[in-house]
Amino acid sequence: MIKIMLADDHKLVRDGIRLLLESQEDIEIVGVATNGQEVLKLLDAGLQPDILLSDISMEPLDGIELAKIISKFEIRPAIIILSMMDNEQYIARSFESGVSAYLVKNVNSEELLSAIRYVASGGKYLCEELSMQYVNRLISNQLSYPDMPNKVDLNLSVRELEVLEKLGEGLTNNEISDKLFLSKRTIEGHRQNLIQKTGCKNTASLIKFAVLNGLIK
Repeated sequence: MIKIMLADDHKLVRDGIRLLLESQEDIEIVGVATNGQEVLKLLDAGLQPDILLSDISMEPLDGIELAKIISKFEIRPAIIILSMMDNEQYIARSFESGVSAYLVKNVNSEELLSAIRYVASGGKYLCEELSMQYVNRLISNQLSYPDMPNKVDLNLSVRELEVLEKLGEGLTNNEISDKLFLSKRTIEGHRQNLIQKTGCKNTASLIKFAVLNGLIK
């Protein structure tokens, strides 16, 4: 029996995944959390799932930071990230933080179940959609390689990357605030942090920098 803990701050998503997994004879839901802090409390209380199925964008502790913490545990679950984010920065940082699989949320149920069973057997997995994106970018020679001279390690947070993506889409602070359910002041703070970390002068140069360095598409 594969013991699963779910972590997602959207009830509809949690309920949908739970309904799917509970229909499987070889899978058992042993815990449900709405954020990373709740996951840590359950693990500290002695819960021992085989797999943590987690979103990335959770407050106050996101999925990547949660993975970094759990990776230091002596007894720890394998982690599968299930996220809306398909940016390569999220994917790379997730695997660097110790996750075993990364899937986008529009993955079909068959692939989700297959990934869970594969990870439970000790494997690592990247969903088909993301794998094909990488292949297509390699073929078109548009992939930004890590050894390019203008590639830098900025150590951006998940929220900063989300804001950067929305800026790249041409959204205003107010529009980003509505999309990410954050205050306008918080969005402005993230934007200023991005400008400072990248050494850019303004938002336009920030977006140009992000495109050249493969931070956004």
